[in-house]
Amino acid sequence: MNNIKDTADLSRRLFLSRGLKSTSALMLGAGVLSSRLATAQESVTAQASVTEQASVTEQASVTEQLSQAVTGEDYWQMVREQFSFPDSTVPMNAANLCPSFRSVADQVAFLTADIDQDCSFNNRSKFSGLLENSRALVAAQLNVSADEIALVRNTSEANNIISNGLDLSAADDVIIWDENHPTNHVAWQVRAARFGFKVVTVATPADLRDPQQLLDAFVAQFTDRTRVLAITHVSNVSGIRLPIAELVQAAKARGIYVHVDGAQTWGAMALDLAALGMDSFTASAHKWYMGPREVGLLYIKSDQHTRIWPGVVASGWGSGAETRQTGARKFESLGQRDDAALAALSVAARIHDSIGAARIEQRIVQLSQHLKSSVVGLGLPLVTPMDAALSFGVVVVQTPAGQGGPLSNRLYEEFGIAGAGTGGLRLCPGIYNTLAHVDRAVAGIKQLMA
Repeated sequence: MNNIKDTADLSRRLFLSRGLKSTSALMLGAGVLSSRLATAQESVTAQASVTEQASVTEQASVTEQLSQAVTGEDYWQMVREQFSFPDSTVPMNAANLCPSFRSVADQVAFLTADIDQDCSFNNRSKFSGLLENSRALVAAQLNVSADEIALVRNTSEANNIISNGLDLSAADDVIIWDENHPTNHVAWQVRAARFGFKVVTVATPADLRDPQQLLDAFVAQFTDRTRVLAITHVSNVSGIRLPIAELVQAAKARGIYVHVDGAQTWGAMALDLAALGMDSFTASAHKWYMGPREVGLLYIKSDQHTRIWPGVVASGWGSGAETRQTGARKFESLGQRDDAALAALSVAARIHDSIGAARIEQRIVQLSQHLKSSVVGLGLPLVTPMDAALSFGVVVVQTPAGQGGPLSNRLYEEFGIAGAGTGGLRLCPGIYNTLAHVDRAVAGIKQLMA
């Protein structure tokens, strides 16, 4: 760890010499970025005071100037510097939790202090508008209506809203994937035990070679009883990526409701939910979106709103069985929320817009493919398919039974790389990671698994 600590000390000195680069726009350019940091910090303060929002037109102009300034690893080094973690403890487990952009964390802290200084209804009334701003930005990124977006607390809650909200009977089947997260797997089984419908679990083909095998495995289970297809975009235990567009198309042709857990793709992949056509989609801001914690995404297609019952009815719902809320907002009737986090989601959204979804997706593919190629080059087996058509940002290295956790712990303690022991040794590099971080992880794996 001495080398890592030396690197960390150097990193801290560099950070201090540069000054804290915190900005709500955070448009991530090159040399021109430094000259705009002070102005950008003023933008954060202005937004934090929440008296008015920054001009979208002006931000677009700054984005155009900065986004063209630098490319390659220099650009991604500038991105890395927008996060506060030192190089002694490098996060590489985006499937579970990502660091927030520094400007997002600053915004949450500022707005939390604002509430603590004045928690009156009068002062907090401004947060309704800030919530709607966050909703509008996220909806635009996903090419859906703001009325189709509910900002809940996390993917788990969003998944359970769907599984608890759909009317199902003993004559119905729900098809799930055996690699779904428990909140999109066990949650269905618990509800089936209560209401009597059947849960059909589809296993991943053992000799997986192409996406068509995955499509065929699910379609083979479709029957006249099938009411719901509940799947995961990318598995958190194997890194396998389902052919979502094809699965949605096949299911909708049979009149099947399609629910997609997108915890491993929102913020990492360019997504057009309208084009994909699923009925509902869920994710969390604390993962690849690198936003505030305890903010979750629940997209429900407009023609399905009345079909789904709310799991919680609290203040804000209305005074009767019919809600006064518009569209998917009825699923935000959850009682007291973290208003600062909901407002700060807009900062993360503007950062994503300034980098660009396509550019982020390309970087995630670059990092994950580099990681996989390097591991295979060591002669070590992967759980995750090498083919980018079958995988995305989650990479799982095969380990001896029961050794994923211990190896992950040693990788952190001895090499300063934070992964997970999920499905093997799981590493999920985000855009805050550099190629040098990935190479350090590979060097650690080589030594630990020699």
